[in-house]
Amino acid sequence: MKKLLVANRGEIALRVMRSAREMGIKTVAVYSDADRHALHVRYADEAVHIGPAPSNQSYLVGSKIIEACKQTGAEAIHPGYGFLSENAAFARQVREAGLILVGPSPEAMEVMGNKLSAKAAALKYNIPMVPGTEEAITDVNDAKNRAVEVGFPILIKAAAGGGGKGMRIVDRVEDFEEQMQLAVSEATSAFGDGSVFIERYVSSPRHIEIQVLGDTHGNIVHLFERDCSVQRRHQKVIEEAPSSVLTPEIRQQMGKCAVDVARSVNYTGAGTVEFIMDDDLNFYFLEMNTRLQVEHPVSELITGIDLVKEQINIARGEAISFKQEDLHIQGHAMELRVYAEDPANDFLPDIGTLQTYKTPKGPGVRVDDGFEQGMEIPIYYDPMIAKLITYGKDRTEAIERMIRAIDEYQITGITTTLAFGKFVMQHPAFTSGQFDTHFVKKYFTPDVLNTENEDEAKIAAMLMGKLLAAGKQVAVAEAVVGEKNGWVRNRKEF
Repeated sequence: MKKLLVANRGEIALRVMRSAREMGIKTVAVYSDADRHALHVRYADEAVHIGPAPSNQSYLVGSKIIEACKQTGAEAIHPGYGFLSENAAFARQVREAGLILVGPSPEAMEVMGNKLSAKAAALKYNIPMVPGTEEAITDVNDAKNRAVEVGFPILIKAAAGGGGKGMRIVDRVEDFEEQMQLAVSEATSAFGDGSVFIERYVSSPRHIEIQVLGDTHGNIVHLFERDCSVQRRHQKVIEEAPSSVLTPEIRQQMGKCAVDVARSVNYTGAGTVEFIMDDDLNFYFLEMNTRLQVEHPVSELITGIDLVKEQINIARGEAISFKQEDLHIQGHAMELRVYAEDPANDFLPDIGTLQTYKTPKGPGVRVDDGFEQGMEIPIYYDPMIAKLITYGKDRTEAIERMIRAIDEYQITGITTTLAFGKFVMQHPAFTSGQFDTHFVKKYFTPDVLNTENEDEAKIAAMLMGKLLAAGKQVAVAEAVVGEKNGWVRNRKEF
C-alpha cells in the first residue's frame, strides 16, 4: 500500500493522513465544493474534487470515490467514520474494483449493521442481552402482548437504527400502540426499514463500549473500555477511558464478550462493541459499530496504540502488532466533542465563521480538528469543530487538565459546547463518577450557563471601569468576557 485515499473530511481525514504519512504512505484527499479550501485538502499529497456540497452528491457517492482512486493510483480507501464507513454495498464496490478497504468485510458490516442480526450472532457466544424480542415485530397487537410479557417500561427500537431515531420509551400499556406507530414511521423515514423490536428499558443506564481489533490471522484483541454516558439526543458529547465504575473483574468479562462478538463475524480491523450497564453493574450487548469511532483517541492515550496504523497494517494483511497480555491501562483520558451548537438552545447547531480560533496547548492536551481561524462551519455536515482530549496520571488530573484546556480554548463567531463541557467537568455527579445517560436531563438547564455569563460580564465591566478611572493610556486592553461557549479572550479597542 503506497497510496491511500481518505474518503472523508475534517478532523478524521487529517487524523488518518498523519498516521499514513508517518508510515511513508502517500495520501489522497477528496473534497466537495464546500471543502475546497479545507485543511485536509491542503495536507494531502493529492486532492480530487468529487462534487457539490451536499454529501449525497459528493462524500456519499461511492462511484466517485472509486473513480478518484483510479485517477490517482490509490490502492486503498480509509473511510473514517460516518459517510460510507459502514456501508456494505460500498465495501463490495471497493472489493470488486480490486481495491483495499481499510475496514471489515461487507459481510461483517451487514450482520452488525442490523441490531437483530447482530443480537443473533452474539447469542451464539452467550453474550448477555437485555430481555426482549429477538425478532422484528410488525403486528401491533402481538407487539403489545410481548411488551406486557417483557414488563414496562419498555423500549421500542428500530432494527436498522441509530442515533436515537426510531426509538420510543413506553411506560404504560395504554400508550404502546401510538408509540409503536411513531417508531415505525420514523424508522421507515430515516432508514427505509420500518422493522422494530422490543427491549426492557434500563432506567439509569451507563453507556460502556469496548474497542476491539481483529486481523486476517484470527487474532482479536480488545483495548479496554470507554464510558460514553454523557449524551444529548442519544449522541455522545463527552467520553472517557477507562470507566470510573468498572471493577477489574467486570472489565475482563466485558472485554471477553466484546472479543467474542467480533469473533462471531470473523471481524477484521477496528470496531467497537457497545454495552448498556444498569445500577447493579449488569451489562448487556447493544450493538457493534464496524468502523473507527469518533472517541478513539482516549483509547489510544491509555494504551499507547495508534489505532489508525493498526487498521492500515491489518488491511495490508499483517498481524496485530501486540498481544492481549501486552496491554495495560496507563493513566486516564477525557474527550469533549466541541460542537458548533448552542447548549442553551437545546444544542441546536450554530453555524457561522470562526472569527477567533486558538487551541489550547500544554502537558496532556490533544486537539484533533480540521479548522482554522477565519473558516466557516459548513451547514451541510456534522457541526463538530474539534475533539478536545486531555490525559493525566489519573481521572482527577485528566478532569483538571480538561477544565484548564477549555479555559484556554478561544472561539468566537459561533456558540460551542465548550461551556457545557466545563459545566460537566465541575459537576459533583460527574466528578464522583455517579452519573448515567440522563445526565443532561437531570442536571443541565440553560440558566446555568446564563448565570456564568452574567457573572463574567460583571467582572469585565468592573475591570474596564477601573482601568478607565485610573486614566491609564492603553491602546488595547484584554478583558475577560462571557460567551455562551465558555471563557474566551476578546480584544477591545478603546
